[in-house]
Amino acid sequence: MKIRKAVITAAARGERLYPVADTVQKAMLPVVDLDGLPKPVIQIIAEEAFASGIEEICVICAPGDGPRYLEAFTSLRTNLLESFENTDWAKEEAEKVDNLRTRIQFIEQQEPLGFGHAVYCAREFVKEEPFLLLLGDHLYVSGHESQRCTTQLIHLATQEGCAVSAVNPTIEHQIHRYGTVTGKHIPSQKGVYQIDRIIEKPSLSSAELELQTPGLRAGYYLCFFGMHVLTPSVFWILQQQIESGSQNVQLTPALQELASTEKYLALEVKGNRYDLSKKQGLLQAQIALGLAGQAHDETLTSMVELLAEANQRRAK
Repeated sequence: MKIRKAVITAAARGERLYPVADTVQKAMLPVVDLDGLPKPVIQIIAEEAFASGIEEICVICAPGDGPRYLEAFTSLRTNLLESFENTDWAKEEAEKVDNLRTRIQFIEQQEPLGFGHAVYCAREFVKEEPFLLLLGDHLYVSGHESQRCTTQLIHLATQEGCAVSAVNPTIEHQIHRYGTVTGKHIPSQKGVYQIDRIIEKPSLSSAELELQTPGLRAGYYLCFFGMHVLTPSVFWILQQQIESGSQNVQLTPALQELASTEKYLALEVKGNRYDLSKKQGLLQAQIALGLAGQAHDETLTSMVELLAEANQRRAK
């Protein structure tokens, strides 16, 4: 099984990032990447996918946002070449933006009918191929020395020839934010599970009853990491929801049905996810990328200085 295509969902307006998301798509917010250079979030996510062997990307966006993204990329390329004339890093970044523009397309979700519907919008792009699904408001920092998070996921999906969702052991007081799974550990493969049950943002009581996974530390559950490799079968399942007239088509029930009809694994990815839409999420992602990348020393120095300033204020 070869995974050539990726889908990035970025149609939500980002209410939790008000007021900036009223005027700028949240996927265009600037963040300093591992290489020490500021980039739009969508570019960082796309480069994660490209580095893992993805050839084509489709972004599912809100009505009218497709041309706005393309205009923003064109403006970014022009500014890099004109404002930082004759600098090697600017030329390299402009080339990356050009590469992105040639390998990415946009499909607009005309109505906000749920996350599952947003994924379904990519059906014609994906056709009958397996695909990588990423979220437009999540950034990732790998805990693996040589493999990005998407690379770990794609490697297992290719090896096993099936759908795989990335998961992370998550403390119980945070599971209400994430889709949560349980399953049987595959003895020969560390951190790999055959998925049995999935609940979207469960209460702690339902998680205690239905989602405990043997082998995890007490009080921890397997929660979605924000990236999946899915088979095209998921589109047929989503289509049934749409044809039933649902006004809120969700992905999790489709994934539950996928788990009951074909081989579907969960992988404990070595790394961390950062949800930019949650409170302090953008700040946490920036600090994490800074500490993990070329700006480590600068980031660490800034943190120490801020902590010292805060302690001085408290002492007054």
